[in-house]
Amino acid sequence: MVSSKFTTLLRIVALAALVGGGSAGIGRAQSPTGDLVARTGLRVCADPRDLPFSDQQREGFENKIAELLGQALSLPVEYVWYPQVIGFSRNTLQAGRCDLVIGTVAGDSEMDTTNPYYYTGYVIVLRNDKGLAFNGFDDPRLKDLHIGVIARTPPADLLIRHGLMTTARPYPLTVDTRVDAPSRQMISDIVDRKIDAGLLWGPLAGYYIHHDHLPLTLVMLKDEPQAPRMQYHIAMGVRHNEVDWRRKLNSLIQAKQQEIDHILADYGVPLLNEQGGLLGLR
Repeated sequence: MVSSKFTTLLRIVALAALVGGGSAGIGRAQSPTGDLVARTGLRVCADPRDLPFSDQQREGFENKIAELLGQALSLPVEYVWYPQVIGFSRNTLQAGRCDLVIGTVAGDSEMDTTNPYYYTGYVIVLRNDKGLAFNGFDDPRLKDLHIGVIARTPPADLLIRHGLMTTARPYPLTVDTRVDAPSRQMISDIVDRKIDAGLLWGPLAGYYIHHDHLPLTLVMLKDEPQAPRMQYHIAMGVRHNEVDWRRKLNSLIQAKQQEIDHILADYGVPLLNEQGGLLGLR
């Protein structure tokens, strides 16, 4: 079973090379022209167990953003719940069961994407009392640290490149969610001093730190030449060729951007400006 808390990471692992290589439009399945969007409700495709993003109790930040959009459209929000594993888009959005994916990487080849509504990336998480000002993986002090990393995610490549994998502690990307939660376990291990630092997807790390008031600091990871991307624009997804629907969503994102930012901040999502600088947990 794929960990629901890592469905976003799985999509980024799959999309990193594609988007980074500028070929995001290749291989798109064509849908009939003309919008097929329901007029009686805002039908959202979402994972039922994927906090801080979404869950069936509608407690995730993507649920809150969906409610904001539904209010602006004067439509009730209706969900089609499906785990974001392989086949998510095919069995939900492309099947016409729902009309909107609230969060995906801008340029996703499986769907058309709106203008991005936030910019974030991977982070390194450190204890506040560690006394280490992280400035990059070339810092010789890192060679003595035990750094946690989720297997097969982009930051693992940086550890290999900089000769830090021998002392790293890998955490699984795919687990049985009934018994395991690797991201939360990594955060707990940092707090309990079982490891010295951890590399995580920023929205996950920020949520745990913010929600649980943990004595931890996160630092955004920078993109490196010839390495997988660390920073990503996040957008909303619609079916291909639904131009009017995508245009309407772009207008809504622009009009509601400040409110969206407040929702993201309430969940501790680390936001970047277009130069890659951290805007802070406002």
